[in-house]
Amino acid sequence: MEVKTSLLDNMIGVGDMVLLEPLSEDSFLENLRNRFDHSEIYTYIGSVVISMNPYRSLPIFTPDKVEEYRNRNFYELSPHIYALADEAYRSLRDQDKDQCILITGESGAGKTEASKLVMSYVAAVCGKGQEVNKVKEQLLQSNPVLEAFGNAKTVRNDNSSRFGKYMDIEFDFKGDPLGGVISNYLLEKSRVVKQPRGERNFHVFYQLLSGASDDTLKKLKLDRDFSKYNYLSLDSAVVNGLDDAANFRTVRNAMQIVGFMEDEVQSVLELVAAVLKLGNIEFKPESRCNGTDESRIKDKNDLKEMCELLGIEQSVLERAFSYRTVEAKMEKVSTTLNVAQAYYARDALAKNLYSRLFSWLVTRINESIKAQTKTRHKVMGVLDIYGFEIFEDNSFEQFIINYCNEKLQQIFIELTLREEQEEYVREGIEWTNIEYFNNAIICDLIENNQNGILAMLDEECLRPGTVTDETFLDKLNTICAEHQHFESRLSKNSKFLNDHSLPHNCFRIQHYAGKVLYRAEGFVDKNNDLLYRDLSQAMYKANHSLIKQLFPEGNPAKVNLKRPPTAGFQFKASVGTLMRNLQTKNPNYIRCIKPNDKKASHIFTESLVRHQVRYLGLLENVRVRRAGYAFRQAYEPCLERYKMLCKRTWPHWRGPAREGVEVLMADLQVPLEEFSYGRSKIFIRNPRTLFFLEERRRQCLQDLATLIQKIYRGWKCRSHFLLLKKSQVVVAAWYRRYAQQKKYQRIKSATTVVQSYTRGWQARKLLRELKYQKRCEEAVTTIAAFWHGTQVRREYRKFFRANAGKKIYDFTIQRIMQKYFLGLKSSMPSMSPIDKNWPARPYVFLDGVHTELRRIFHLWRCKKYRSQFTEEKKAVYEEKLEASEIFKDKKALYPSSVSQPFKGDYLEISKNPKYQKLNSSVDEKVLLADVVNKINRANGKGTARIFLLTKKSVVLADQKTGQVKASVALPDLTSVSVSTQSDGFFALRLKEGSASAVKGDFLLSSEHLIEIITKLHHIGSTSADQEQLNIDISDEFLVQFKQDKVCVKFIQAAPKNGNSVSCKRKNNRLLEVSVPTTA
Repeated sequence: MEVKTSLLDNMIGVGDMVLLEPLSEDSFLENLRNRFDHSEIYTYIGSVVISMNPYRSLPIFTPDKVEEYRNRNFYELSPHIYALADEAYRSLRDQDKDQCILITGESGAGKTEASKLVMSYVAAVCGKGQEVNKVKEQLLQSNPVLEAFGNAKTVRNDNSSRFGKYMDIEFDFKGDPLGGVISNYLLEKSRVVKQPRGERNFHVFYQLLSGASDDTLKKLKLDRDFSKYNYLSLDSAVVNGLDDAANFRTVRNAMQIVGFMEDEVQSVLELVAAVLKLGNIEFKPESRCNGTDESRIKDKNDLKEMCELLGIEQSVLERAFSYRTVEAKMEKVSTTLNVAQAYYARDALAKNLYSRLFSWLVTRINESIKAQTKTRHKVMGVLDIYGFEIFEDNSFEQFIINYCNEKLQQIFIELTLREEQEEYVREGIEWTNIEYFNNAIICDLIENNQNGILAMLDEECLRPGTVTDETFLDKLNTICAEHQHFESRLSKNSKFLNDHSLPHNCFRIQHYAGKVLYRAEGFVDKNNDLLYRDLSQAMYKANHSLIKQLFPEGNPAKVNLKRPPTAGFQFKASVGTLMRNLQTKNPNYIRCIKPNDKKASHIFTESLVRHQVRYLGLLENVRVRRAGYAFRQAYEPCLERYKMLCKRTWPHWRGPAREGVEVLMADLQVPLEEFSYGRSKIFIRNPRTLFFLEERRRQCLQDLATLIQKIYRGWKCRSHFLLLKKSQVVVAAWYRRYAQQKKYQRIKSATTVVQSYTRGWQARKLLRELKYQKRCEEAVTTIAAFWHGTQVRREYRKFFRANAGKKIYDFTIQRIMQKYFLGLKSSMPSMSPIDKNWPARPYVFLDGVHTELRRIFHLWRCKKYRSQFTEEKKAVYEEKLEASEIFKDKKALYPSSVSQPFKGDYLEISKNPKYQKLNSSVDEKVLLADVVNKINRANGKGTARIFLLTKKSVVLADQKTGQVKASVALPDLTSVSVSTQSDGFFALRLKEGSASAVKGDFLLSSEHLIEIITKLHHIGSTSADQEQLNIDISDEFLVQFKQDKVCVKFIQAAPKNGNSVSCKRKNNRLLEVSVPTTA
């Protein structure tokens, strides 16, 4: 079963003032203070919520709190604004009753925040969906827009609403929001042109200058400096904790969400900028020739910029500030305006421009948030309007605000009594008339169509002749003198003649909340709210589309000579409409109270709170609520709460809840006059009876708690004992097991030790026996061997003596050879074929064997070395071996070539792009490519040529161009001639009669002569279709040059010009090659 809490549980002070005992103003304030000190800011008066502004954030507005109060009974949880919002929403959704929530209180009491909390709660608990969420977001985002244009910083509140707001939120049959309609009341437009000390103009002016981009300000012809605008007060331009720049971005985003187009936003900002520019227009006096005074604008720059923003001709507006045209039936009269009248006209235009802009904003928001469907809607209204105002200097604004509060108080009393009476009738309880103060007489004093103050004010404003505030006050003194709630020093009532607290130019009205002194000065002008027709017509001529909408009366085609309705008349009509609207709805009240004037948390100023309690009529509210029965509760929760007070209803009552409550009340012997039974509720007359029940319940809960604690402690001790007993058995079992395991391990260990000693003794005994047996066997064997040896020696002694010398010689030779081979094994040389080390022979007779072993070892390690060669390396060594066979000890150049590897392709002809064409002209694989010098027979000089060798031919090509100069087939080569010196000259001898021998033999010089000759010789020796190439090594040989034979002679000479070889022609038959001598 779900355990429900109650308003009465853990209550700090009294949660519902109806239950306050004793009831007095002091006890009322003390209860508020006590709850406020414990951060309990909400208190009930029946279904009315009192809200104290905490001036700080409290953790009671979280999503978890929303869920906690969702679908809960109003008195089920501690007082909260969410409880009232949930009650109103569920009544609207489930019972199809239109609701209204009336939020009242003075500036700074938290009315605006309360309305936001109500709307946010309803938005959180209603349905979800894309369209529903869009409507909720638009309804919530309308608040920042209206706050920017309708709120301002005052001495009492940094975000004070300077207008009254009533929003009707429309729902469908499921309880999902469809849209809304906003009504605004009495914007304080006088704040546009003048602000009291310590206060600011409306927020939007400061937000625009602080948060707009430089480009936007440039378009609006504005500057960020507040001091440049006369309409902005400087002493409070910056407010701590208020970020105007961030709020401007919030407002722009909210306008976009609500549905404002970008051009509409721009038009609104242009009008705001125009108001600022309007305030900077100043006038100077000028005298005309006829003696009349007129005004002229001092500096026309601001006027020019304003006209550019609004699209108005500068001359038209300038004339409207200087002249006033009065139209009668048949004629027009134009009069000049003096400086005072010009300033009045300027301020009147600024106030009208801003107030009409605000009204247009409300209308535009209504267009966006209105319900789209035309079916019947359920409606919840939220009224956020000024509280009762009593200042040191009260004027026309305070008068009509207090009039509105009088009407709200009147409807509050009426609806509260009606609600009480309806509940009594519904429950079958006899209704008794309740005595209370009816403020209808005060409302009649103000709004009576014949003798009411507003009617007389309108009459004064409309009558011809001189009309002043003094004539208005005289009229009041004449007509209202005998009214018991009207007081004036100049009235015919003599009792106020000596009342010095009442100045001569003032009158006093005794409102339901107390007496208020009003200064008559300004009543007539503020009620007239007059804007010269010239200014209206000038505004209508603007090219700005929004301006034309705001000033429709300026249209020359629709000139209306009838005076416009006064401000008082309009406000009275709107209040009447509001009252009729509220009469059709079920009311819910939130009374907001400001705890101190310092806007600080944890401070409770008793005098200030007492003043608000009085003018809000909270004590009167409590008295009305508890005039009949102070407390009522449904039978089910009542029985559930108090059933433990009776043995017959505890712990379960099986019958109807009402019968259970009757049994309970009879058992408790509660006097019959203290309660009454309704159809679904029990009604308790006196709070003392309820507190008696609560006290008995508290005592019973203590007894029950003691009993539960006793039973619980007994159960806990028994459970603990049984657990200990069970644990002891388990511990004992485990311990016995552990002890037995330890004992077994000790016995096992001892047994193992004894067994090991026994086995060791047996093994040692057996070992001794075996050793003795072995020694005996060895002794027998030794004796037998000696005996057999003796016998053999006796038998064969004659044979040993005949062959002893030969055997000793053979044995000695065998031991020497064994020692030789073992020594040779330990001193073997390395495996390198070029290592010529070999151990010395120990004996001369081993000379042949020693030499043969050295030869065999060398052949073996050469074989092992050759087995490591690859095919390519093997071919290189074969060529090196072949070069050795050809040139060793025959040519002095050979030793220096041994260490140089045969690369073959020194030009990398296949990779070098320079020789790509030459490489492609050779069909076979190039075995050798090198640069050689071809010797000229004429002068012995050398010409560089590319030498290519393939398996079939020798090719000579030009080094620079790569062009083939000569190609010689290898079969056409008969021999190659070289010298014995260290030069690189060689002659290719060609076969006579061959095609290649036309130009004769070739005399060439190369640094790689050994490799070239070796490869030529190797190709001839390995090719089957070629003859063996002859190699002629001589210092003098003949070379065939065409038809002549020339002798090439090599001589050794001293080095000249370095160590290079030189070739000179001595005569036609001799070429002499000088080779430098080597040291």
